[in-house]
Amino acid sequence: MSRLAMAIDSERIRKDFPILSRTIRGKPLVYLDNAATTQKPNQVLESLRTYYQRHNANIHRGVHTLSTESTQMVDAARDKVAKFINAPKSETVIFTRNATEAINLVAYAWGRKFLTPRDEILLTEVEHHSNLVPWQILAQEKGARLRFVPVEADGSVSVETARRTITPKTKLFAFTAASNATGALSPVRELVDLAHENGALALIDGAQWVPHFKTDVQAWNADFLAFSSHKMLGPTGIGVLWGRESVLEEMNPFLGGGDMIQEVWLERSTYNVLPYKFEAGTPNIADVVAFGAAIDYLSALDFAELRRHELELTRRTIEILRNEGEITLYGPEDLEKRGGIVSFNVADIHAHDVGQIFDAEGVAVRVGHHCCQPLMRKFRVAGTARASFYVYNTLEEVEAFGRALKKVKEFFKVKSHA
Repeated sequence: MSRLAMAIDSERIRKDFPILSRTIRGKPLVYLDNAATTQKPNQVLESLRTYYQRHNANIHRGVHTLSTESTQMVDAARDKVAKFINAPKSETVIFTRNATEAINLVAYAWGRKFLTPRDEILLTEVEHHSNLVPWQILAQEKGARLRFVPVEADGSVSVETARRTITPKTKLFAFTAASNATGALSPVRELVDLAHENGALALIDGAQWVPHFKTDVQAWNADFLAFSSHKMLGPTGIGVLWGRESVLEEMNPFLGGGDMIQEVWLERSTYNVLPYKFEAGTPNIADVVAFGAAIDYLSALDFAELRRHELELTRRTIEILRNEGEITLYGPEDLEKRGGIVSFNVADIHAHDVGQIFDAEGVAVRVGHHCCQPLMRKFRVAGTARASFYVYNTLEEVEAFGRALKKVKEFFKVKSHA
């Protein structure tokens, strides 16, 4: 194993993840679908069990011991998330169900209050449907216009092209920090600056960025950041919207009900302070607590070493694919401009067929349009197969990926390089 891959001790880390000891169709599980969701370490699983066994109670509404403990645990998790992204205040961390709901919250609570028919929302052609459909709905409702930054041939977003697309009418620039379909990394700070230069707010879809890179919302000078727990070793059903405090204060509530109010009369209500103004009803308490455990796990890692580890896995995977014939690769050539995601197609074989043969070899990859149908149309494909890496993946697993690829080519009689 190379020096780069040894920087992260994946073999030791793998012992924390019980699911990785599974066999699939008689073969060791090789899990390469981390861009869709990540596996959970024992520390996260244990935090769920402990919470329900020892602390389970509703928060904010009781003075008894269990309620107080649960409230303190949720508050502690919020503090951990704030520190993880360098948020200036933990009150600006809003818990949602996922990154999708976080983006919808902004579309509903900010967009419906401030957008007018004269305004434009700027997106890019690489966006996940979660950062596209909410803005389509909002634009249709408000009579606003959607504009799109064309992506480069490799699926990346350039500042120069964005500069040519943004206008003085742009009210919000919403873009992904890292593409789930190609792995392309965006020049986040430059794009945020471009938005602000034109009087617009900037929303960053960080679902594929926050789990893999040190994140600093203050260094980005961002206005909104959305991401999900389940892509960073935490449970499903928890996401985060971070927002600039002054912007959040101006927004209307997203949902009405308990806990998001200060006082209620029959005819009217006054709203609670941040973050509770946007967290109506009983939250997903146990999974918030478990998310805190996931943050603890990630905070113990060296993210520079994690980056080097994922780059080595990506480099080797691309090398394997390029050594084979009739393979189409998607994403930037320069590895420094992409995350640990490799999307590809084999000849004219449907991606679903590729995925099924990989599964027969115990290798889990993602197939389809990856919730990026407009980008797939731009690439003139129905979809791709996608391998995506995380801290527990190894070079041995990449070699298993290579063997599965050969099985695909053998089955469909696709020629390899001589």
